[in-house]
Amino acid sequence: MTTDLSAPPRQGTTTAGRGKRPRPPFGVSAVSILAVLIALFSLVPLGYVAYMTVATGWDTAVALILRPRVGELLLNTLLLMAATIPLCLLLGVAGAWLVERTKLRGHRIWAVLLAAPLAIPAFVNSYAWVSAIPSLGGLGSGILISTLSYFPLVYIPAAATLSRLDPAIEQSAAALGLGAWRSFFRVVLPQLRIAMTGGALLVGLHLLAEYGAFAMIRFDTFTTAIMTQYRSTFNGAAGNMLASVLVFFCLLLLMVEVRSRGTARYARIGSGAQARALRLPLHAYQVPAQLFLLALTALAFGLPLYYVLRWTAAGGAGAWTAAEFLPALLATFWYGIAGAAATIVVAFPMAYLAVRRPGWFSKTLELSNYVTSSMPGIVVALAFVTVSIRVVPGIYQTAGVLVAAYVLLFLPRALVNLRAGLAQAPKELDEAAQALGKPPLLAFIRVTLRLTAPAAAGGAALVFLAIANELTATLLLSPNGTRTLATEFWIKSSEIDYVGAAPYALLMILLSAPMTYLLFQQSKKVAGQ
Repeated sequence: MTTDLSAPPRQGTTTAGRGKRPRPPFGVSAVSILAVLIALFSLVPLGYVAYMTVATGWDTAVALILRPRVGELLLNTLLLMAATIPLCLLLGVAGAWLVERTKLRGHRIWAVLLAAPLAIPAFVNSYAWVSAIPSLGGLGSGILISTLSYFPLVYIPAAATLSRLDPAIEQSAAALGLGAWRSFFRVVLPQLRIAMTGGALLVGLHLLAEYGAFAMIRFDTFTTAIMTQYRSTFNGAAGNMLASVLVFFCLLLLMVEVRSRGTARYARIGSGAQARALRLPLHAYQVPAQLFLLALTALAFGLPLYYVLRWTAAGGAGAWTAAEFLPALLATFWYGIAGAAATIVVAFPMAYLAVRRPGWFSKTLELSNYVTSSMPGIVVALAFVTVSIRVVPGIYQTAGVLVAAYVLLFLPRALVNLRAGLAQAPKELDEAAQALGKPPLLAFIRVTLRLTAPAAAGGAALVFLAIANELTATLLLSPNGTRTLATEFWIKSSEIDYVGAAPYALLMILLSAPMTYLLFQQSKKVAGQ
């Protein structure tokens, strides 16, 4: 008797000879229900804005939105974005091109230094520039500080894209007679479209959300106006209408970014391995390029770090009294760890569906999280203030509410990492473990969770360090008496106690440095380096 080895196994059996088909560790329907509940929870801030707009009444809402004050804030915001975003694109793409595509001396060092300004929170950058130039203020100062703070958001994805761009495209352009500059503008630059639009979106959202940097230089934006209105009228109608305009701008930026991506393909198609890009010689431009990068990093990273260290040294050993900074450091660690753990747990059902059950359903749930995370922290905080006071008064200004706000603000950071980790742990490994006799849940824990753990740890680190530098939501939602590094820095710098604020700024930079390096390493990993 012979057996046809090419025949597929019978229904209800496995290739390992077991009588039962591998089962998921838990019902997909249960994961879907959890993901839907999380998505509904993430829409609380958007629902708050819609509810407050309706509750205010059409006539009152129109009158509040069409005030001259709103027109002034609108003009400030548009001018700020119109100047800062192009400058960030110019500096980010130029820096990425020099580092990745030219024979720049010390390009590996410059690659790290150009990402380093992300380790300095924008409000600390503003503090340093005000220390250097006390009269700093207005639109020009806002453009200067925000450009130096946020251009790495363009540089990092642009550098990653350039490092993996197939040089065959440029070689074809050269064969057709295009020179180096025409080839760059007609061939290379279009390939950076996704990196540039994504970076521009991040810069725009940061500009809309930033409070501390602009408040310190007395430049009015929607966020600073909302905070002022909140403190004077405690969640009044005028502040709520400003929040609705701010959310409208956030959603508009998201739609513009999606439309600007286009439908072109950017992946290499064909057999064979991709060649390494040839670096262009700079010749006489070597010295100007070095001076340009030196000036950029000195202004964006060197000057802030210098003044933080200078004020810290001026305070001497007395500024490092444990009774002063230790409670803030411990509170920052506690909230960072609690927020990071909660975010990873909440993000897991969505990441699981995105990888194991991809489709319109999982994509729609993911989109709800990205919409909420794009909102400024002050809008999310105002939503939680309103909901906690009106629905569950007992939880107002509790640690749980603050951690919940952190989860909504930073959920995508965990989601992206978990999704990548789960993609590297295919379900076939679970099935193999079950075929060897392991129960479904045990197989999932010992196989999938172990393989996903590094990605989860990376996501948790990013969330932790984002929480350590968060200011507006912490100011509005933290329990009475809570002190974090960011809030203590803000309180002391607002009182012009620059010496007292310096240790908190230095600690935030030291905590942010690993996050910046992690982002840089991740971009290189994506690029296959």
